[in-house]
Amino acid sequence: MKGGSHAHAADVRNEQVRISVNGRIVPRAQAVVSVFDSGFLLGDGIWEGIRLHNGRLVFIEEHLDRLYEAARAIDLDIGLTRAELEQAILDVCAANGMDSGVHIRLVISRGEKITPYQSPAANRGGPTIVIIPEWKEPDPEVLTTGLRLFTVHVRRGAPDVQDPMWNSLSKLNCITACIQAGKAGADEALMLDPHGFVATCNSTHFFIVRKGEVWTSSGRYCLKGITRGKVLELATAAGHVAREKDFSLTEVYGADEAFVTGTFAGLIPVREVDGRTIGDGGRGSVTEMLQRAYRGHVEARYGRGAA
Repeated sequence: MKGGSHAHAADVRNEQVRISVNGRIVPRAQAVVSVFDSGFLLGDGIWEGIRLHNGRLVFIEEHLDRLYEAARAIDLDIGLTRAELEQAILDVCAANGMDSGVHIRLVISRGEKITPYQSPAANRGGPTIVIIPEWKEPDPEVLTTGLRLFTVHVRRGAPDVQDPMWNSLSKLNCITACIQAGKAGADEALMLDPHGFVATCNSTHFFIVRKGEVWTSSGRYCLKGITRGKVLELATAAGHVAREKDFSLTEVYGADEAFVTGTFAGLIPVREVDGRTIGDGGRGSVTEMLQRAYRGHVEARYGRGAA
């Protein structure tokens, strides 16, 4: 896949990857779910993207916290303990001989229905749990040159519509934003909240740097980003003022630097927003420092021999 925050080189090993479907580890071609599955029919479910580094699942505690909280909120019984689910992820990685450079998509739907109807009363059996591990590394060029963003008309919604804190399978809000940005020739969409302040991107979290301060959105209209949280901590530890706050596009256009964060690629610079060059159009010094700090944090915690 070329371009965007998930740009990566194709890896032929993924053509033969083995996938876990409800505990059965099968070849990719045999990894299927029913047409009556809640996820297929209605987008009824939740998911997480997780990295494997040196045989360990990066920030797995935080990912499971977010997953199980969303499951409780939508009254979805995962049917496995946290330890059992973590082991299931490790088992499918081991079945593929995977150790590092792996991105995992964990998908949990409400399971199979007896008829295509939205009520959970139409479900039978337990949830559908799919674990898809792939050898996938971020494109190193994107990590240096950065992204072009476009502010779309599609807004992030309030919690009384669909809580943006859920990492739900119902992603049409973000997909339509992504489509509009693509039509405008950008790599990813920048989305505003219902009040017109910057909220997030369609698949990553957005930051700006102004006079040495690191800003991201209030967090009220975006997913509780795990990389986002780590970067706020790292910026503070490095002596920068790190703020979660409301800010407008005017403050974005006048920023010294901008970047996005996500599980897959960590930190990616942003060189342009809505045709406006951010800073000098290159990777800024604060962004580069935080990229190094984030990689160092992961390596210190999950590197060979790390406790």
